[in-house]
Amino acid sequence: MKQLTIIVPEGDNNLSSISGAYEIFTKANAFNKANGKKELFHIQLAGISEKVDFNQGIFTVKPHLHISQVNKTDLIIIPSLNHNYNLALEHNAELVQWLQRQHKKGAEIATICTGAFMLAASGLLDGKSCSTHWSVKENFSKMFPKINLRIDELITDENGIYTNGGAYSFLNLMIYLIEKYYGRATAVYCAKVFQIEMNRSTQSQFIIFSGQKKHEDEMVLHAQSYLEQNLGEKLSMNDLSSRFNVSRRNFDRRFIKATGNTPSEYLQRVKIEAAKKAFETNRKTVNEVMYEVGYSDIKAFRDAFKKITGIPPIEYKKKYHKDAA
Repeated sequence: MKQLTIIVPEGDNNLSSISGAYEIFTKANAFNKANGKKELFHIQLAGISEKVDFNQGIFTVKPHLHISQVNKTDLIIIPSLNHNYNLALEHNAELVQWLQRQHKKGAEIATICTGAFMLAASGLLDGKSCSTHWSVKENFSKMFPKINLRIDELITDENGIYTNGGAYSFLNLMIYLIEKYYGRATAVYCAKVFQIEMNRSTQSQFIIFSGQKKHEDEMVLHAQSYLEQNLGEKLSMNDLSSRFNVSRRNFDRRFIKATGNTPSEYLQRVKIEAAKKAFETNRKTVNEVMYEVGYSDIKAFRDAFKKITGIPPIEYKKKYHKDAA
């Protein structure tokens, strides 16, 4: 029988991703047994304390064993650290070292949401692709520049190292792992029992673009503000650079260094975010919203919207506007 170890890090992190992973794999084992097969995984919770409190002490998890008692395991699941990832890294150095040792012994490792910070701290993600919650993109990139962060991806699979996007999208990762280990029939069964949409591959439509402003370049901050306040205008980046008394080349270089995007890419993200909010909150048509955010070509607007959100504007409106729904 294979060993599945769900780790319980120190700190008030995320309980649902621990209990959810445990429940779904337990159900997969039960389905196997009901169909005349053996249970595939022995499932255990392991940590570095006898108990860990969650939600300010409302809930408590008691790991089955200490990580030192796990000689070898086949699959490790790292739960979400919520937004406590800095504290979690401080208090879980022993766990990070244990992950390194287990990977050397052949363990596959899956991270849920901000659990990616713990795996990244081990160095096992260096040079690999990784996803995590879209809201921590800037901090993650600054802390771990050697990792190829793919924030639009719902799941990444790097030869036995798995990561996924934010929050309850971990359910999609669980189904992905169930299919890999147990097969399609078990994955479909678990998806139906837990009512999880199968084969979702992106978290693009859930990303809220709030602007990459965690930098100290005052000129770029003023330029970002100007772009955001003049969405409906025809903006020339040459004129914009002149407005701030810098060459276009230097303007682009500083903008990219500060935000990770060219000025044109940033403007496109701001326009599409404004369009999303318009679709969510009012009854304007696609064309009306398109003109409002500064597009005049319907194909260009549709292409840009789908590129950023993963779905066409009309589908987004139907999905997120109350009356349309």
